[in-house]
Amino acid sequence: MKTAIVYYSMSGNTKYVADKIAEKIDADVIRIEPVKAYPDQGAKKFIWGGKSAVMGETPALQPYEFSVEKYDRIILGTPVWASTFAPPIRTFLKENPDIQGKKLAVFTCFSGGGADKAIEKMKKYIGIETFEAELILIDPKENVKAEDDEKIDAFCEGLEKN
Repeated sequence: MKTAIVYYSMSGNTKYVADKIAEKIDADVIRIEPVKAYPDQGAKKFIWGGKSAVMGETPALQPYEFSVEKYDRIILGTPVWASTFAPPIRTFLKENPDIQGKKLAVFTCFSGGGADKAIEKMKKYIGIETFEAELILIDPKENVKAEDDEKIDAFCEGLEKN
């Protein structure tokens, strides 16, 4: 089964998890980036990013290589901003509506909270009832712990069963 991991990462936590999953299941990794980067420090980070997330903005993305036809499964990786998924992921989903017919999984990384809400909002945005697998981690790159590796292993094992 051909799998793609499509993710956005500001602070490196989501990238960290995407790379770990890709290593375990031999997936292609597609990093998406907005044309105009979000501030990554101070109050502007939370004000601009939070507003963009809450307002459901879809920022223009830098060019990326992705063809939905190539993949049987797509894993989406996103930080949680204001209890929703990051705007670059929203843009990706808008640009690739055909992923709805694929096996889909999701992982989130966050510091504050709202990961469950973010996943539910993503399901609704895509128009699906459930993901094949879900993974929620708190600052996995910043706060490395064996428990997170176990959660990543369980997530990957769950994918292999389907």
